[in-house]
Amino acid sequence: MPKIPKKDEQEKEDSASVSAFTAVLTTKLAETKSELLAEIKDTYAKYEARLVTVQATVDDHAERLDHLERSANATTTEIAEIQATLADVAADNARLKARLLDLEGRNRRNNVRIVGLPESIEDASPTAFFSQLLVEGHRSLAAKPRPTERPRHVLICFHRFQTRELVVRAARRLRGKLNYKGSPIHIFEDYCPEVLEQRNRYREIMRRLYELGFKPALRYPAKLSIVLEDGLSLSP
Repeated sequence: MPKIPKKDEQEKEDSASVSAFTAVLTTKLAETKSELLAEIKDTYAKYEARLVTVQATVDDHAERLDHLERSANATTTEIAEIQATLADVAADNARLKARLLDLEGRNRRNNVRIVGLPESIEDASPTAFFSQLLVEGHRSLAAKPRPTERPRHVLICFHRFQTRELVVRAARRLRGKLNYKGSPIHIFEDYCPEVLEQRNRYREIMRRLYELGFKPALRYPAKLSIVLEDGLSLSP
């Protein structure tokens, strides 16, 4: 019997190895395909179930929206009546608020507010002290501050509005120069918080107008007026 060359034996072994590998690979691919198909079917079934739930939810929401729309259409007249009533109430509230602000403003008409007076300088007799300082007055009703905090404002009530105006005008001319025993003080009109908030909105505008050489003023409650060089007054 003739001897098979080594080269032919190697080729047969290689061919057998390839065939075995191919068989194993084919088996694995078949198993993987089967697993993937099973997983896809399972996932599809889950999404299908979710879609059914979502569709049921959408149908339920559509039904509710339809019911709400029918109810809204049925109560349009009632809503319009409620809105009209609310508008009337808002208008009445605005009128009452305006009257309240006017009354509070009139009540403060003769007052000035002094800022910067040290605490406790009036000792046990504030009426006598403030009577000598200007006229009858008292500290604001805020709690007494600690030594490191700013002193409370002092409210002064004049018997005559004209006297209060003279004091306010003099304080404006001496702005930045007023002091009491070395403590700088400032004197302002006593406005209610709502009016004060309106006037504070003009603070930066008035500062710029002063820098430009104009003479701005705020008429009560908060109306800007500008005095020109020729004496004419402009108001928006």
